[in-house]
This record gives sequence, structure tokens and C-alpha cells, in this order.
Amino acid sequence: MEEKRSFFSVRYDLIQVDSPLAFDLFVNSSSLKEKEKFIRIYPAGGSLSKQDLENFHNKYFQLYVPEDQRKFYLRSLVKSDLDDIKKTTVIKTAALEYLHNIFDKNKDFSTEYLSQNIEGCKEVVGAMVDVLDQHNIDSLRVMIGNLSFHDFYTFDHSINVSMYCITIYKALNPKAKRRELIHAGLGGLLHDLGKVKISTHILNKPDSLTTEEYLEIKKHPDLGLDLLINGKCQIDEEIDLKIVARVVHEHHENYDGTGYPAKLKGREEIHLLARVCSIADFFDAITTKRAYNQVLSIADAMNTMRKCRGTKLDPDIFDTFDKHVRYVRADSTRDLRMSDSFDPTLSYTELPIEEIRKFEKEMDFGKIKVVEPKERKKS
Repeated sequence: MEEKRSFFSVRYDLIQVDSPLAFDLFVNSSSLKEKEKFIRIYPAGGSLSKQDLENFHNKYFQLYVPEDQRKFYLRSLVKSDLDDIKKTTVIKTAALEYLHNIFDKNKDFSTEYLSQNIEGCKEVVGAMVDVLDQHNIDSLRVMIGNLSFHDFYTFDHSINVSMYCITIYKALNPKAKRRELIHAGLGGLLHDLGKVKISTHILNKPDSLTTEEYLEIKKHPDLGLDLLINGKCQIDEEIDLKIVARVVHEHHENYDGTGYPAKLKGREEIHLLARVCSIADFFDAITTKRAYNQVLSIADAMNTMRKCRGTKLDPDIFDTFDKHVRYVRADSTRDLRMSDSFDPTLSYTELPIEEIRKFEKEMDFGKIKVVEPKERKKS
């Protein structure tokens, strides 16, 4: 029955005119939230004129589309002549809703519920792949800077990482098939899935984490793997869930074998897409502005990441990434090194950066001074 369906709102300026709609349009005829009643006012397949849309706008405050038709809405959006910022904003909003559903502690969690939302995430990533087709890493970086951010770090960060994973993988393999790019993006979007099993008290703690709390956070790759594989999560056959699960499980493994949870090493042991995700995760964590922290300039970020080449990060993938990010090395006036304690899974009020400086005294010429960062805090 219609009343059991869920709906999402759509902006009037994002509804295409003079072409067949791929989805139904509804309005909510009730003013009471607890008694919402959605009525279809325009069917899929019909073609709205500009005047039709203006008439709807004058009569109805908000239009809605059934949740089970969101994939058709996203696909039509991608094909529209809207600019990529608008398209990406809508795609990001859809991704935020699915991630919110997955992480909602008020919902009864089940494998079926997780599967439904991951299926939605797959549709979102497919739309991302199509919109980003003409974008490279650097143009994506600029676009992310123009998108709005939200309060919960995990969601925005995961969406950014997903888009970076798509563009990095495309840079590595320009002839990559759409299915491969969807795997890259879905792995990035779900890379912190295991956090759904971590206490919100720890995830949202505004103060420094205790050792025990950080050890709890470090369980999230194993927890994510368990949710996808041992939980028998099922989604479209187009997706190989084992590949996505490896990204979720291995994105904190370091190239030199010092990462977690299994201390895997090198390209022989760490999945390619997990190594891609590691770079995307690192880069977004130190360059994307949040409400509560300062970030590095692109030059400082790249020079800092370069010091992790071959240790935390796959050197070949980093070199490809480096070639596709536009910046001037000379713009980095500081010699910065990321502390070994840095973990992209945490959001920092101040990044754990160590600045290396030469001593000013002549007798100490050639030595370095490590300026330790202020105490790390998590938001």
C-alpha cells in the first residue's frame, strides 16, 4: 500500500521539464508529521512543461519521490544538463541519508536492513561514477571544496573518500570498467562501516581518547568485515561483496606492514582498492575543511604525504596521485612530518603534525628540532 512507502523530497529546480519523468511525483496532503499521507500528482512517463512545474510550485510547497524510485531519480539527474556541483550535491544528500540509516542507533539493525541501504549506496556510487566521468583528481578536489559539510565527520568524510577512490582508480587505470569504478567507490563509501558497532560515546567524544577507547576504535575494520561477510549481507549480483569487504577490512593496513588490524604488507597482501582507499582517506582527512579544525594547504599536504611514501602509502599509487594534483612544491615553506600516531579514522581539532626545524645555534648546525603537536582531540 502507498502509505507504507517512504519518500524523499526533491527540489523544484532539479526536476527536468519537457522530457519523460522516470519517477512519480507525490505531495504530502497532511500537515501533521505523524499522519503523513502522500498522494501522487504526476506519473512516471509523463512530461512536465515549465508552466506545469510553476503551477505545482504555486500550489504545493514540496514535492516528493518514492524511496524505491530514488535510483531512477539519480539516473535521470546524471543525464540532465544541470551543472556537476548541483548533481553532486543531490548525490551527496542521497549518500548521507543511506549512511544515516546504516548508523542510526534508533533503528533495529538487521542484515536485511543493512543490505537494503548498501544497495542504495551502490546506486549512489553508480551516479558518482557517471558524474565524475569527466573529472580528474584535481578538479574533484576543487569541487569537494565547494560542497557543504555536515556535523558528523564520518558521513562527509566517507563520501569524499568514495569520490577520491573513483578518480584515483581511474587515474591508475584509464580504461577501467564502470563495475570496477563502482567497487572502488563503494569500498570508499563503506570503509568505516564497522563504526556502526562502536559506541557513539567514543565516536562523538569531544576530549582526547584513552588508550582503551582508541583500541576500541581500531576494531572497526574487523567489525566491518564481519557485518559484510559473516552477516551474509546480500546485494545486487553486479557487486562482489568480498572485494568491498577487503577494502573495509584493509584500508588501515600500512604498505610497510605496520598498520592494523592484521599487519598486512605490500601489494601482495593488501588489496589494490584498499591501498587506493588508504591514500584517499589520508588526503581528505588533512585537506578538507571542517567546522572545528584547520587543514593543510595542498602543497603542505602532498609534501607531508610524500614522507609516508613506501611506509604508510603504496609508493606507485602515491606517485600517480601526486601527478594528478595541481600544486607548486615551493609553496610549502615548512618541513612537516605526520606523526606516527596519525589515524585518518579520527577527526582532529589539530592534526598531529611534527615540524622539523634546524637549530639556530651555530654549534647545532645540521641537527633538526621536532616541534611536537598540541594534544590531539577527537570530535
